[in-house]
Amino acid sequence: MKVLVIGGFLGSGKTTTVLRLGRDFSNAGNKVAIIVNEIGEVGIDGDVISKYGLQTTELTSGCICCSLKINMKTTISLLMRDYKPDILLIEPTGIAFPQIIKNEIKLMDLKDTTIQPLVTLIDGSRFKQLMKEVKHFAMRQIIDAEVLGINKIDLVDKIQIPIIETSIQQLNPKAKVILLSATYEDEHWYDFVRMLFGEGAEEIIKGDRVDELKTSIPGIQMVDKVTGKPVADTMDSIGASGITSYATEYSIGNIHTDQAESVVRDLIDNIKEEVINSSPEFVGHIKLFMESETDTVRANLTAFDKEVAYELIQSRNAEPRRLKILSAVSNIKRERLISIVNGAVEEKLETHGISFTQKVNAH
Repeated sequence: MKVLVIGGFLGSGKTTTVLRLGRDFSNAGNKVAIIVNEIGEVGIDGDVISKYGLQTTELTSGCICCSLKINMKTTISLLMRDYKPDILLIEPTGIAFPQIIKNEIKLMDLKDTTIQPLVTLIDGSRFKQLMKEVKHFAMRQIIDAEVLGINKIDLVDKIQIPIIETSIQQLNPKAKVILLSATYEDEHWYDFVRMLFGEGAEEIIKGDRVDELKTSIPGIQMVDKVTGKPVADTMDSIGASGITSYATEYSIGNIHTDQAESVVRDLIDNIKEEVINSSPEFVGHIKLFMESETDTVRANLTAFDKEVAYELIQSRNAEPRRLKILSAVSNIKRERLISIVNGAVEEKLETHGISFTQKVNAH
């Protein structure tokens, strides 16, 4: 079994990348399992990935580099025993230190397992904002990585790409830096795949022979001058991130897809506006999905000046339908964030005449 940890700050494109890798290798005949970790009692990404038919296990209510280590060990052991995957993809929460997760997996001493280079994804379109809003935390993730993927390059001005690439390489000179867009099928993506999985990986998902690239890339370990211990091992990633999070779930009445799309657009626009009033230059991730009988409407927002991304997933959904939302943003008080999310959800559902019941309160 090959194990790959893909980290990166909130909204860096981890779920899209994990989903793309999972589907590529699954379509090529591999058994793929995915572990998704989200902060808060309500998980969203695991549900979304499962709608594409991939084997997903979700760990919530904490960070697997902090409070869920034992749970992660049990989950991996059960997956190996019951599912026997060829490839295990692990997506930590965006406010985790992924290096700690990789180290924990090494300590498990799993048989017949190869641990791939640690990946940190960076949203190239938000790099300047990340360095302003969550600089020290984002740098910690960058410095720990073995592979740094500058993602969403299709959204970056071409003139800025080499500047971002140089800046990131300076932060971690020993890591391999690669450009990609997880939503595009191009040579950038295939370079990324063969870098992580070695010779033959691109042939598996694309059908072409490629040259072997090294997959063992040394990382950087920083040491606390006071304790003498690795910095990442002495820090609480959730506390260090400076991010406030809130997640909740609602059971909703039956709605048509067109109505769900309208509600989702109204809802996330309202939340964005209210969050900006409290945190004018926020970064983070506000994401939600709403189910109709035949589809799931998904929305994502990653910063104050970004457009909302929407996706329609064809899926037959059980009753009652669900609305799930996770908000994790910088420089806002928790009470204010809870008020914004709950107020917006309930107002929009009432306005559209949709019955609802809140199932889970804040984590």
